[in-house]
Amino acid sequence: MKSGKKRFPIDGNKIAPVLMLTPAALFLLICSIYPFIWIFRYICYDYNGFTATFTGTRNFTRMLNDKTFWASVGHTFEYAAYKLIFIIPLSLVLAVLLNARMRGSNLFRGIYFMPTIISTSISGMIFGFIFATQNGILNEILMQLHLISTPIPWLNNVQWVMGAVTILAIWGGFGNYMLYFTTGMNGISEDVYESAKIDGANAVQTFFRITLPMLAPVLKVVLMLAITGAFKDYEAIMVLTKGGPGNRSMVMFLYIYNMIFGTPGSTTQAQIGYGALLSVVAAIIVGIVTAVYMVISKKLDDVM
Repeated sequence: MKSGKKRFPIDGNKIAPVLMLTPAALFLLICSIYPFIWIFRYICYDYNGFTATFTGTRNFTRMLNDKTFWASVGHTFEYAAYKLIFIIPLSLVLAVLLNARMRGSNLFRGIYFMPTIISTSISGMIFGFIFATQNGILNEILMQLHLISTPIPWLNNVQWVMGAVTILAIWGGFGNYMLYFTTGMNGISEDVYESAKIDGANAVQTFFRITLPMLAPVLKVVLMLAITGAFKDYEAIMVLTKGGPGNRSMVMFLYIYNMIFGTPGSTTQAQIGYGALLSVVAAIIVGIVTAVYMVISKKLDDVM
């Protein structure tokens, strides 16, 4: 007699995608989901990397009364505003100019993109020499041009330091956004520009009535990346100013880094539990800002 058991054939077409997705799923679980759960585990603990002591709501109370942290949140918004005001227009204008297929445009495109691939630690050190008060390159140039009579303390004065870190951020990031805009403009048909030229449109009219409207989807993505990137910046600032002077350039994620890994040159123990709570709060702040931007951009799409 034949056995009553049914045999189900193995479908190779279904197994192959599962096998290919498994490494990526494991990588996501180990490197993203588990650390996220780990952060939530210690927000109610005083944890220094060796011992964890349950403290209840003490970290929450400390966070609400932490003036340095909330000042760093304000500095982050200020830094992000300065960066976005300058980096987006600069990237867009350079993309338009280089997309005109001028002689040597590919060379300039590579030069402008080069700062993006340089390590933030290296760029921070380079700009440390540029912004140095004594014998700094920038002060020497300004004095040679007779624009200033005495050296400006770019990194040691609360009035100038935010401008210095903003210049560094613009230099390090505009090439990346320029490449996004260039790619978006390459998708615009040349026939549209030819029609505008026949109708007598000049370069300014062509930009505002053809290039900019047709580049709107790319502009939305670039703005979202620029906003989230600006709120998460801290590496170059850490190398350039370490958050000083007087915490004037202390941004949100640099403060969190100092809590988790300790302040350089200090004997204070790492405060991983408190840093974990601040990282969750920082993630919520960035999420709210991103959500507000998405709502505003959607409403603008509906109006247009």
